[in-house]
Amino acid sequence: MGYIYLIINILLTTYSQVVLKWRINMLGEFPEGWLAKSWFLLRALFDIYILSGMIATFVASIAWMAAMSKFALSYLYPFSMVSFVLVFVLSYFLFQELITWKKVIGLLLISVGVILIGLEK
Repeated sequence: MGYIYLIINILLTTYSQVVLKWRINMLGEFPEGWLAKSWFLLRALFDIYILSGMIATFVASIAWMAAMSKFALSYLYPFSMVSFVLVFVLSYFLFQELITWKKVIGLLLISVGVILIGLEK
């Protein structure tokens, strides 16, 4: 069951990051000035998709706590990096963000590290 909690955490964390980026892109840049910032945040907080991202982050935290009850933190924590890979790939396809060799090499190193730690158990 611990791995199911971990997968839930990874998927919901990825969902929340992608959906928040999508909706923030729709709202535009964070404005200057106190009143404009307040209005921006108010609109963001009442956006149904942003709310869903915030709820997803909360549920992901609960799943993370459940996973922590099943595994040592030193074993579990590197798996949270899987969401980095998913967000990286999705940001390319959904937001046309730039992929560089440095980013790819970094993600490969993270992936190798997760595999190595996973083999330890």
